[in-house]
Amino acid sequence: MKPLIGISCCVKAFGIFNTPNHAASDSYVRVVLGPVGGIPVLLPAAGEALAPQILPRLDGLILTGSRSNVCPDHYQGPPHAEGTPEDHDRDATTLPLIRAAIAAGLPLLAICRGFQELNVALGGSLDQRIQDLPGRLDHSTPSDQKLPGLRTGKAHGVRLQPGSLVAALAGATEVPVNSLHNQGIARLAPRLVAEGWAPDGTIEAVRVKDAPGFAYGVQWHPEYDWERDAVSRALFERFGEACAGWAARRQLQQAAE
Repeated sequence: MKPLIGISCCVKAFGIFNTPNHAASDSYVRVVLGPVGGIPVLLPAAGEALAPQILPRLDGLILTGSRSNVCPDHYQGPPHAEGTPEDHDRDATTLPLIRAAIAAGLPLLAICRGFQELNVALGGSLDQRIQDLPGRLDHSTPSDQKLPGLRTGKAHGVRLQPGSLVAALAGATEVPVNSLHNQGIARLAPRLVAEGWAPDGTIEAVRVKDAPGFAYGVQWHPEYDWERDAVSRALFERFGEACAGWAARRQLQQAAE
């Protein structure tokens, strides 16, 4: 049986009545069906009670990107600027889910907002608007999101720690990436090790140094370009290998019980 891969959802308003819906981009579903080689399971933003109920049934977890930002209450930061989108239901779900997944050794891949959630969940903090900080690049999504190639275009290079996961996958110590975020890591969580940096010093790749299983995060969006970018595809394939191994062990344990 293929591994079951949890995909974190956001709460978004849909339709003429702005009805709350739990949603994740189709790009995550397609990448799980593709190079990850799993079955996608959309995880509603249902609060902290979700983690102990769902984790024993999963073989991997993808923390997705989103337009919303982690509420600064979770890292003792200043309030967001007026109009900054937040998703308190997602925060209440993903932060305990991350800690529980890492403790269990469940394979975990964190992307963009998920990358920031990983840092916050483990005790780090965030810069809220990188583009407003002296000497920093504008990493944000342009206001015209219909620009051709916006999601797949390479915005800057990422310098990689030699011997790190992405460096090994790329066979190089620098890779070009897309860039679609306002927030980023300020104080790195004690359990995280930085393995990639943008030209302005923004942390772009991390691993959980004491995790019993695959636990990695990237600030860019490999789910947008895995069909044409070999490094993006290889990252998902490596995550998929970890998930398949977890699934095989879980199924053997269930058969023995």
